[in-house]
Amino acid sequence: MKSILTIGLYVAALIFVFAGVSHFTKERFFIKAMPPYIPYHRAMVLISGVAEIALGLGLLFDATRVYAAWGLILLLIAVFPANIYMATSGRFHQIPAFALWLRLPLQFLLIWWMYQYTRQ
Repeated sequence: MKSILTIGLYVAALIFVFAGVSHFTKERFFIKAMPPYIPYHRAMVLISGVAEIALGLGLLFDATRVYAAWGLILLLIAVFPANIYMATSGRFHQIPAFALWLRLPLQFLLIWWMYQYTRQ
């Protein structure tokens, strides 16, 4: 079980760092995903990108792993409204509707995954 958690840790770190970098390389896409009621779209996209990178890297170190996992859980909760907006706004025709809706329960799976690293 420990080896599965270790492999999962590196995979998660890679996923979150890649996602964070994409906030900078695909900035317009992420700005488009921001619900209208959230202010400062560009700043929020860039801040969340930095957070994903930092927290993803934080998973890799024993001293920061638990904090990074909790931070990612909070981040996943914080970005959930953007995922709902993507699924319901009709602005993302280039992405199949089933994928937009599948992303919502996937957030809970990601939260559970990160929770596995809060108890080490």
